[in-house]
Amino acid sequence: MDLLKAISHIEGWLLDQEALLLYNLAQQCPSNTVIVEIGSWKGRSTVCLALGSQAGNQVKVFAIDPHTGNTEHRRRYGQVWTYDEFMANIKQMKVDNLVVPVLKTSAAAASNFNEPIGLIFIDGAHEYEAVKQDFELWYPKVIQGGVIALHDFCYYPGPKAVAEEYICNSANFSNVTLVDSIVYGIKIK
Repeated sequence: MDLLKAISHIEGWLLDQEALLLYNLAQQCPSNTVIVEIGSWKGRSTVCLALGSQAGNQVKVFAIDPHTGNTEHRRRYGQVWTYDEFMANIKQMKVDNLVVPVLKTSAAAASNFNEPIGLIFIDGAHEYEAVKQDFELWYPKVIQGGVIALHDFCYYPGPKAVAEEYICNSANFSNVTLVDSIVYGIKIK
C-alpha cells in the first residue's frame, strides 16, 4: 500500500515524512496498549496511525477532538464542524474498526481515560498553555517505553516551547528526534 497516495485526498497539514513517521510509530505500538491522538481535524493523521496499527498489533486509536476546530481554525474558517468528514474518511479508508472517535476536548477526555498509552500524538490547540495542559494531562498515562509526539514544533511557539521544556531538555525521554515538524521521544524513568 502506498500510504501517501492513500491519504492524498484527506485535507490536513501533515507532511509526507510526518505521515510515514506516524504510520511507523503506530505499527510498533505494543499490543497491550492504545494510541491516543489529540486533534484529528478531518482524519489525515488518524488514518496514518490506524493504518500503521492495522499493519502492526491492531491496537485501538482513540481520536480525541470536539470537531469544532481550535482557535486558529475558527478565526480562519468561522464556525467549524469536521466530524462528518472525519467519519467519512475513516470509513472510506476501512479503519473504523480500530478508530474510536472521542467527541470531547482533550481535558474532558483525559479526566476518565484509563487505558495504557503506547503512543500519543499531540496536535490540538497550539497556544502554549493548551499544549502544556495536553502534555501534563496525558504524560502520566503513557507507559514506560511509550512514545510522545508533538506536532508543529517548527511552526508555532506553543508546541516548540513545550517540546523543549518537557521532552528535548528532559531526562524523562530518550531518542528525542525531529522529523519535519514532529518532535518525539521515548518515555523513560
